[in-house]
Amino acid sequence: MKGLLELVPLLVTVLILVYLVNATNDFFRELPIVKDKPWDIPGIGLVILVVVFYLIGLLAVFRIGQLILTGVHKLMNFIPVVRTLYGVTEQAMASVGSSANFSRVVFIEWPREGMMAMGFVTGRARGPGRAEDLVSVYVPTVPNPTSGNMAFVLEDDVVETDMSVEDAMKLIFSGGIVLPESISMARLPRDPRHAESFIGRYDRDG
Repeated sequence: MKGLLELVPLLVTVLILVYLVNATNDFFRELPIVKDKPWDIPGIGLVILVVVFYLIGLLAVFRIGQLILTGVHKLMNFIPVVRTLYGVTEQAMASVGSSANFSRVVFIEWPREGMMAMGFVTGRARGPGRAEDLVSVYVPTVPNPTSGNMAFVLEDDVVETDMSVEDAMKLIFSGGIVLPESISMARLPRDPRHAESFIGRYDRDG
């Protein structure tokens, strides 16, 4: 059973990729511009799909392309049934894309003292006359990280961790089921002359 559970993510990924490649290939090979032509070969659909994705991404760079894509988004969100599926997919893709803007994963005492919440550092600010830095921490909700809360915390009060952004996103999407092998946590001291105080290392299996 453990071996099966380990293989399920790989099998699902392979099956989805094979399905997408076959579906795009069959679709494009039936088009008049491709069917029975010298370029009617297996894999041509995947090549065309990659080119289309590139052109759409290139179009999105320009103002006119952004207006077109915005119109498409509004149209998809207007259709009753489609907007539900489109909205969920759009949120998932936004979550994956936004993870590149997170500098590191941290823990803060949230929503009250004594409770730890996982968050992503999105920036740093220093007020006038203040020697201590403030960090902006985005605390996502589970299992939809596109919504959450923003907290400004003294950097001395932030608990550092060795968890990667990718592992943190898996943790959020799974609601805490998919845990990293281990998590190391340490709080930086208020007195810079002292070494960082080690809080602990927490293993997934106890």
